[in-house]
Amino acid sequence: MARDIIIAPSILSADFAKLGEEVRAIDAAGCDWIHVDVMDGHFVPNITIGPQVVAALRPHSKKIFDVHLMIAPADAYLEAFATAGADIITVHAEAGPHFDRSLQLIRALGKKAGVAINPSTPENVISYVLDRVDLILVMTVNPGFGGQSFIAAMADKIRRVRQMIGTRPIHLEIDGGATPETAKIAAAAGANVLVAGSAVFAGGRYQANIAAIRAAAAGAIAER
Repeated sequence: MARDIIIAPSILSADFAKLGEEVRAIDAAGCDWIHVDVMDGHFVPNITIGPQVVAALRPHSKKIFDVHLMIAPADAYLEAFATAGADIITVHAEAGPHFDRSLQLIRALGKKAGVAINPSTPENVISYVLDRVDLILVMTVNPGFGGQSFIAAMADKIRRVRQMIGTRPIHLEIDGGATPETAKIAAAAGANVLVAGSAVFAGGRYQANIAAIRAAAAGAIAER
């Protein structure tokens, strides 16, 4: 199934002293989604934000809030993030033994459900939940910090996940190390949602940065 490229800037790379202003800026600059990285200092070695911040940011944009929970356990917080204004809630397959249940809970809250897999996690862990997900997130760096480099071996994983998806209406997202150059690789392999942090916020040239990533990805798709 052909899909348009979706650019989802990660506010992990924004200026936290003025998050509302930053969200308005990337919205105006032409982003498609707002990607919110939630980290707990336990599942990943960093701590970011919680549902209260998501709720505070919600009035600043009508774009889709793509909330990526890098927390364990996740189930106890799903309702809070749903209430705060998340549109898509993504949980990690590695974050608990019952992620099928987590996906059911997200759907029951009326939200789109996503599953994320770390670089070392084989894609077959999601083979039995394909009927429960709206989005699959392939981590192209080890989660926890922004500004890391794209792991080249993940291109093959993206291709395999795209084959698993087939004609199902599931978004395939990548998170980590997205630049115009790596956007070409990811899009050529089958990704249609590109999370970009540093590459969007660098230099304050949000509109130009988003356009460059989108053009690179679209060009790669056109060449397939």
